[in-house]
Amino acid sequence: MARRTRTATAFPPGPDDGYLAGQMLIAMPSLQNPSFARTVICLCAHSSEGAMGIVVNKPIDGLSFDELLKQLNLSPVPPQRRIRMFQGGPVEAGRGFVLHTADWFSDQSLPVTEDLSLTASVDILKAIASGGGPRQGLLALGYAGWGPGQLEDEIQANAWLSVTPDEALLFGESDDRKWLAAMAKLKVNPSLLSGAAGHA
Repeated sequence: MARRTRTATAFPPGPDDGYLAGQMLIAMPSLQNPSFARTVICLCAHSSEGAMGIVVNKPIDGLSFDELLKQLNLSPVPPQRRIRMFQGGPVEAGRGFVLHTADWFSDQSLPVTEDLSLTASVDILKAIASGGGPRQGLLALGYAGWGPGQLEDEIQANAWLSVTPDEALLFGESDDRKWLAAMAKLKVNPSLLSGAAGHA
């Protein structure tokens, strides 16, 4: 898979222009929607047209990376490398996305930050299975999506906090602790948060 050099102009809007692409969203305790309660989401795109992100702390039960490769008729099985699999969100739950470090890149990849990319082609799965690919990555089925202004409204209603991502939060093993770890990164104690609307 070819790699290409990117310039700063290739990156989507980020926090400096009022948008949160490249940030992580942390669900507030008041957010009780089953799809998003206690989730941590890497926001991959955010603009006036809406937002798209990947949930990084809801592992998939009952499907392994080896089984997925078999379903896609990809070899080698068993692979030389594996990545962990997550429920990325309720939209297009049958579609796969790999969120990964930007040391691997293709023409199919979306730059998220200088350090992160999102790729939705099978080429990256082939690379990982054969022992190559990015240094770190996770495979998500589906994604979280918001229409124009919807995420801004939810943030205004105190549904989400945001924090700068790091590899431990994105790719760390303790999925059940990612939400608490993300809160701790903001020095926020979830037990002290009010469910009432307001600004965190």
